[in-house]
Amino acid sequence: MASCILYMYGVQMADRDPQIQVDLNSPTPAYRQIVEQFRHHLVEGSLKPGDSLPGVRTLAVDLGIHFNTVAEAYRTLAQEGWLEVSQGKAVKVSARRRTAPQSIAVEEDFRQRLRMLISEMRASGISVGTISDELRTLAKGMK
Repeated sequence: MASCILYMYGVQMADRDPQIQVDLNSPTPAYRQIVEQFRHHLVEGSLKPGDSLPGVRTLAVDLGIHFNTVAEAYRTLAQEGWLEVSQGKAVKVSARRRTAPQSIAVEEDFRQRLRMLISEMRASGISVGTISDELRTLAKGMK
């Protein structure tokens, strides 16, 4: 599994530096893995508005993947409003406004996906108490 500790070009980070890892054997495409991990760091606040991210080519080299893979991940995050990406400039975290769910159907889709994930966890032997504790901890960290 390739990984990269994000060095933030002089930006002071939160408690621990965020890491991005790419598992090339995963069925999840590498760009999706990058998007999901960055989104996690953004939502948790370990990456803040104004922070600089590694350039596309730098991150690609550090992860041992093609630069187009990183470019696709950055484009996706920019479309979601998380990043400011411009040719020849540093990639920066945007000051993103919180958005309401687009519709009740979107909210229900997330609810169903969460139920499926919890079912998988239970099927793997993880206790209800452990799942509840983890959900509470994650929810507190996202406020």
